[in-house]
Amino acid sequence: MKQLPPLPDYDHCLVNLASSMLVHFGAKATTPTLPLADSYLAKDYKNVVVLLLDAMGVSILEKHLSESGFFRSHLAGSYCSVFPPTTVAATTAVTSGLFPCESGWLGWDEFFPELGKNVSVYLNAEQMQEAGSPFAREKEVKLDETGCPDVEERLPIEGFHAGFKYTPYDSIVTKMINAGSEAFYSTPFVEPYPQDPDAILGRVTDLCRQPGRKFIYAYWNEPDGTMHRTGTTSDKTHEVIIALEKKVEEFASTLSDTLLFITADHGHMDSKNLCILDYPEIMKCLVRMPSIEPRSLNLFIKDEYKEEFPALFEKTFGDKFWLVPKDEVIERKLFGYGTEAPVFRDMLGDFLAIAISDTSLFNTHKEAVLMPGGHAGLTKEELEIPLIAVELK
Repeated sequence: MKQLPPLPDYDHCLVNLASSMLVHFGAKATTPTLPLADSYLAKDYKNVVVLLLDAMGVSILEKHLSESGFFRSHLAGSYCSVFPPTTVAATTAVTSGLFPCESGWLGWDEFFPELGKNVSVYLNAEQMQEAGSPFAREKEVKLDETGCPDVEERLPIEGFHAGFKYTPYDSIVTKMINAGSEAFYSTPFVEPYPQDPDAILGRVTDLCRQPGRKFIYAYWNEPDGTMHRTGTTSDKTHEVIIALEKKVEEFASTLSDTLLFITADHGHMDSKNLCILDYPEIMKCLVRMPSIEPRSLNLFIKDEYKEEFPALFEKTFGDKFWLVPKDEVIERKLFGYGTEAPVFRDMLGDFLAIAISDTSLFNTHKEAVLMPGGHAGLTKEELEIPLIAVELK
């Protein structure tokens, strides 16, 4: 029997951090709080700031930063992301206080049963397809600058946002405001839409200087973006992380009567990439291209292949992925606990293929070539995240 990978610790995870914030600011939480954060919140600072740096996992801190530096010297401890440990699922866990099964925000590409198609939820556009692939519209194949078949133009979802229409949720900021507290965003996606670290942190500084007790959630997309393109140990990644630490330390020096938590949504790892299109025996079994992520593949299987598919997949990828039937995914509560989103079970395919090694399985050759760094599987590197606590008197 295959040894199971480490599963998320759903008693000490991002949702519990969100619950700590909700309870501290008088709102209702649906899960226990995070004791690691509660011990700092009990000191009742005027401002509480959660700054989330995308993919700044514990392993990334250890690879790039000195123990005596600003981040690691203020490390309160480590805790866990959610499954899958990826931005769509994990940042939503923080901003909603819900597990992925509750929010329905599962990964980069999601199958929406109401539309009958996979949608890249943040882009609100149909999933990327390689020209000439079995489910693509465009059959003419041209090679791009990477030497890979080009991808076809994405079609937007017209008239509404699929994620917000079919999987809506109230944010913790909204819940706090409804409970009578002050709460704010400082992210590129929420008004006034600060688009770089200086603008994001500058808004936080301005808010903290205003009177009144308040919560602020801030987000920046690095070092994730750089690590996807260059890997976790590249010179460019090192430069970005060193610069981030310096910038955040300088920012912290502008604050007073503030508790600053610095954390991540997930970790990151160096990936050996494959493309599922190179495996015709697997492709012939699929109803549609996989959704969710290249390290957590949501697989809908044609009826005539459902019985033989597990053995076929095991033969092809058995040492690299854990193939979990839908019923077991639900039974093991891999996507968390609580009241499931109404569409959650219909979003799931017949099997979930979860990476348990350093291999990722992409839908296009272009992505496989261009993205040496990844996340969304079940390894310690991807799941373990830091809670950095800076107390500014």
